[in-house]
This record gives sequence, structure tokens and C-alpha cells, in this order.
Amino acid sequence: MIGCVLIRYYRPALTALVALVVTSACGANMASQSIDMVTQGARAGLTRPVDTTSVLKKLRKNVVIGSTVDSGNGDKGPRAISIVTVEKVLGEGDLLVCNFENSAGSAGSGTTIEILKAAPGSLPTRFVQDGAIEGCDADAIDDDNTVFAGGLTSGELVKLSDTAKTLETYQGSPIKAPFYDAYAVPQQPFSPQYIFIGTTAGGIVSISTGPYGDGIATQVADGFAVNMGTGWSLLAPSGLQYDAEIDTLYIADGVTNTIVAFSHASELLEQDEITVKPSGKTFKCKQPKVTCARLVYSGAPLDGPLASALLPDGNLIVANTRGTANTLVELTPAGQILDTKVIDKSATQGVFGLAAIGTDDANTALYFTDANDNNVHKLER
Repeated sequence: MIGCVLIRYYRPALTALVALVVTSACGANMASQSIDMVTQGARAGLTRPVDTTSVLKKLRKNVVIGSTVDSGNGDKGPRAISIVTVEKVLGEGDLLVCNFENSAGSAGSGTTIEILKAAPGSLPTRFVQDGAIEGCDADAIDDDNTVFAGGLTSGELVKLSDTAKTLETYQGSPIKAPFYDAYAVPQQPFSPQYIFIGTTAGGIVSISTGPYGDGIATQVADGFAVNMGTGWSLLAPSGLQYDAEIDTLYIADGVTNTIVAFSHASELLEQDEITVKPSGKTFKCKQPKVTCARLVYSGAPLDGPLASALLPDGNLIVANTRGTANTLVELTPAGQILDTKVIDKSATQGVFGLAAIGTDDANTALYFTDANDNNVHKLER
């Protein structure tokens, strides 16, 4: 509807509607429907049905999709991986992969993102090469084929069009050094979509984006542990996964060996609404009736978890980076361990990116990046 603008803030536990600005063109019916949608946005206590079937246990076939080595400058060391969900300039099902190393194998010096078709024998096509994403470790993509690419070394997050044109650059506080990111679909019509970013300052940053977002970056959580490692050994809040069905953001902290869940993540609007206590297991929340954190799991078999994937059934698979190399751990959001599996027999950690596809337990498959052979692999039945 031309001339209709809605500005809404989702704080249903505080008020059903903090602000609603409707021009005269909108009409009373649309305003009423909008209020209803905001009220329904509370979704108090929503959880997924419990599914204790192990998907990982059934994924026995390891298929090589293709190399991520950039044909132009030789960048390698695949790290973060995302799956294109909408067919536009980029094809639905295509894989976006960050290269973390340069051709000499220097960790944190890669500056390229590659595109691979999701089929065995695929060859990489450069999506972008840019010093602004040096140490590429984040490449979330939204439903408009907009890519949010992060560089650990550059300390920047860059918003790119599907033709790799730079649309916006975030650097300095609160982004600092981005460390993995995740896309969150809009929860309601006319509401923003969000990009969540982990940082090496121990924070979680939210950017309100899309047609109804303001593009502002806000650190909505702080206190996550960060180690003193560099390159591949650095640990900070990572493995971000957003479950749109229950508006929940999952975060892995490899220092404290914890998985944490933020409820009603799309309603995190204020500076440091959630603070993680030093143990990584307890939390202080400014608006606990609206959004807060809970501990999903702590301790073994988690050992330096970094990457993660959200399965169609709502369960998680995370990749350890310490202990036995290249071990995956599958668990439910309630904290039940379902399976563990070593997917690369090398004693060197190589798995730093995970992404799942499928619609149910029967057709779920898992992509992973392996810096040991510079390939993207697929685990399938």
C-alpha cells in the first residue's frame, strides 16, 4: 500500500505496542491487524516438539563437493559456509564459503568468498575478493541474496549485494572483530530482519536490516568468554544459529564449552540486554519477561565448540576444535546428547564450518568445510 509506513517495536511483555505510526493511507483495518500481529508476537514459551532421533548417526556417506581454493589468488582454508535459499543472481542451493588463509597458508589472511554448486565435482567461482573481509570468517546470506561478510583480521563486516557490490561497511564498536554470523528471518509482516554477529570482544551484535530495518548495529549481549588464541585457535562466541520457528538464537562458546539459547531473539533491542556471567552458565537479563538466555548444555563431549548447524528437526550439530580433532556432537535444545562422530581422521583440526539442508530427519544432509584438504564435503545417507 503506497504511503503506508509502520514503525513497530516488539515488546509484547512490556506493552502490546510501544509505537505504531500509521499514515492516513493505511486505514483502521490494517492498523487493527498490525496490533493483533504484534500481540501474537509474544509466542510465550514456544518450544519445538522433542525429537531424540539421531540424524548424525545415519549420515554415513562422506562426499566431496569441491575445492574452495581461489583460482585467482590461491586463497584457501575454508571456514564459514552458508546456503543460498532463494534463486536470484545467486542460485538456490548454492554454497558460499569463506577462505580464511592466503595462498601461503597464513591464517587470517584470506580475502575471498567462493560460490560452489551443491554437487560433487563442483569448481569454485569467486564471489568477492576484498581486503575489507581479510580473515573471512562470516558469510551469512538473507532472503534477498544480500551477503553479510566478516573479516576477523580486518575487523569489518561488509554488506554485499548479490553481485558483490559493497552496500555498507561496519567497523569499530560494536562490531570490532566479527566472528561468525547468522541471518534471522522477519517474525512478522512489516518487521525487520536481523543479522546476529559474534565478536572477539565477547559480545553478540544485532543489525536490524531489510526493508523495515534501520541498519543500526547494537551489541545486545556481552560477557561471553574469549581465549587469547590467534588464527585457527581463537575461540569466542560463534556457531550462531537462528531457529525462526521459536525465535531463538543459539550460540556456542568454545572457551567455557557451553551452548546457550537466547529466547525471543528478534526482540533484543537494547544495549547489553543479556549479560553472560563468567562461568558461561548463568545470565543477567534486563527484560527477563521479554527475552533472556538459558544454558542448553555444558561440558563433555563439547571440547572447544566453534561451528554449528541447525537441523530441520530443531536439534543442533556442533564441531569441536579441541581434543579429538574433527569431532561433531549432536544434541537437542533440551541438552540431550544424541551422537558424536569423527568426520576427518586427521589429527589436525580442519572442520570450521557447518550447514544443514533438508525438511525432516529422513532427508537431512550436512555440509562441512575442511581446511585439511581445502574442500567442502557433504555428509549424507
